[in-house]
Amino acid sequence: MQIDIIGSGFAGLVSACFLAKNGHEVHVHEKNEMVGGRARTFKAEGFTFDMGPSWYWMPDLIDKIFEDLGEKRSDYIDLKRLDPSYRVFWNDKTNTDMPASLEELYRVFDDLEKDGGKKLKRFLEDAQVKYKVGTEKFLEKPGLSLLELIDVEVFKNFFKLDLFKSVEKDVCNRFESYKARSILRFPVLFLGEMPHRIPSLYTLMNYADLKLGTWYPKGGMQQLAQALKQIAEKHGAIFHLNRPVTGLECANNKVTHLNFEGHSKTVEQVVAGADYNFVEQQLIPKEYRRYSPDYWDKRKMAPSSLIYYLGVNKKLENVEHHNLFFDEDLVEHGKQIYDQPEWPDSPLFYACVTSKTEPEVAPEGSENLFLLMPLAPGVEDNEVLREKYLNIMLERMERHTGQSIRGSIVYKRSYCINDFKEDYNSYKGNAYGLANTLMQTANLKPKITSKLDNLVFCGQLTVPGPGVPPALISGKVAAKLVLQKGA
Repeated sequence: MQIDIIGSGFAGLVSACFLAKNGHEVHVHEKNEMVGGRARTFKAEGFTFDMGPSWYWMPDLIDKIFEDLGEKRSDYIDLKRLDPSYRVFWNDKTNTDMPASLEELYRVFDDLEKDGGKKLKRFLEDAQVKYKVGTEKFLEKPGLSLLELIDVEVFKNFFKLDLFKSVEKDVCNRFESYKARSILRFPVLFLGEMPHRIPSLYTLMNYADLKLGTWYPKGGMQQLAQALKQIAEKHGAIFHLNRPVTGLECANNKVTHLNFEGHSKTVEQVVAGADYNFVEQQLIPKEYRRYSPDYWDKRKMAPSSLIYYLGVNKKLENVEHHNLFFDEDLVEHGKQIYDQPEWPDSPLFYACVTSKTEPEVAPEGSENLFLLMPLAPGVEDNEVLREKYLNIMLERMERHTGQSIRGSIVYKRSYCINDFKEDYNSYKGNAYGLANTLMQTANLKPKITSKLDNLVFCGQLTVPGPGVPPALISGKVAAKLVLQKGA
């Protein structure tokens, strides 16, 4: 069977691997100049920057994708566990390093509050149950039937999953200090909702963070995309770069042709790994769309981001590979993302300095600095606002680290809502996909299947959800549906 895949983000790449490995003729059509979707990279003036994802979490799930393809991740990607995992800067001008060692981590929490280490140990034991059940029982379900959710282990651990308790309530019931609570709220910031509206099931992310650790793939996150491309090509998949799909022609409940600029091609089966909303609302003829514009407008989206890629011509002091600036109020920033969408008054932000781990990504004696500020999707985006917030972030970073940075910047590039729309056709310029709220979990997400018999979707707007491992798994789930149809 000939299978055409739209988009080569992580989901599209994994679909290509599985479908080509099973003997099908696979063509991948990519809008941009390289594979990887948001995990592209670029080089400028001796600096190398990952453009999007920078946190390599849940290495067990990523390794399993390679194993399912009959491969070893270690043959393609050299991983290093970061220690500390990250540094957190606080409003009292102190900072906290999050060590890789659990015993050291317990001591850090003991310093944050009385019996903090014991509390954290119990918290992570509960989070481990959620992680095990969530990853083993939910992640690879296509979300097409409620019967998928019927499982002995799920029922046995139902009350431990805390589906109807919020992250905020769970964390605040266990911990008293502002700093401990902030560290444990952190992972949900990018899940697309306030901690008091995210099910405590998602404290599984704390287990991924604090127990499984933060890793770095040598060469950056693009190496994961390149590894998957190499595997797909080994099995015969063909990649067509700089080739945006401009439309789908349909008849008799099937896609018949993919349209490109100046030509079209007939198709048998299509996997849409590009932005779900764009494919459904812009490429598919209206009569074959499952959802209305109103449906999409009511979806709760995870944040967008303001990103700056900065080349600095000196070594930076008092920073680690990953740095979280929690010197402002997370709740107030969250309100201006989710409740009253606007540019934040006092934003939290993140700084990544990959040259601390891999010096080769910057000229000798220099650093590459990646700044990211979570932002409400769909708000106004212009250069004046971007520069304003760059200066806010840099001023605070300089103050906390005790050094001048702005005078040493020799390269600068920004990326924000308009760029997400332009490069990825991203709905409302979102960076992270669909929010993981209770009403947008599992079977309640946009369906992986289409009204068209030979089209399935994958990626961060359908099951299982946003993030690098879920995107990879989404591609596998889509491929399995196609293979079942062709059986």
